[in-house]
Amino acid sequence: MNIEACYYLGYTSKIHGKDGEIIIKPDVDNPEEYKNLESVLIQASKQDKTLIPFFLSNSQVLNNGTLRIKIEDIDSVGEAKPYIGKSVYLPLNSLPELTGTKFYFHEIIDFTITDTRLGDVGKIKQVLEYPTQAIFEIVNSDGKEILIPITDDIVIEVDRANKKILVTSPEGLIELYLE
Repeated sequence: MNIEACYYLGYTSKIHGKDGEIIIKPDVDNPEEYKNLESVLIQASKQDKTLIPFFLSNSQVLNNGTLRIKIEDIDSVGEAKPYIGKSVYLPLNSLPELTGTKFYFHEIIDFTITDTRLGDVGKIKQVLEYPTQAIFEIVNSDGKEILIPITDDIVIEVDRANKKILVTSPEGLIELYLE
């Protein structure tokens, strides 16, 4: 499977037990949603974007939020060792569909941002993720970069059919970038 058709779940951090079970350190908001995984895709290496599919005979969420998986046909520490420290992915089509003003960051790239006061602002180039705040990075028709924080108060509507997001930005924020 192509890595562009997948999303990053986390990485394999260590082996658990003598039967080759593997611990995944997930990079997700709610690890409980992944307790019944049937398969995962493990990246061959950092340089090689090839994803190798593995079927699981068991997956479980541990108390510390990590996932313990048992890959079919891997039955020892030695067989599991080559897969430690690798990135783990799942297909994008396995993500639950979001509605309303909720969205996945990858799905809104190239959406047009429209402000309730100023009209069309530009297209989303990417979402910048910071520990305290995610931010839309927008490029307008003049090539200027505009940054708008992503909050429930600012995002008013997400129109997936027309690839548009309606926002009410704080007064003066957008104008600051246009001066």
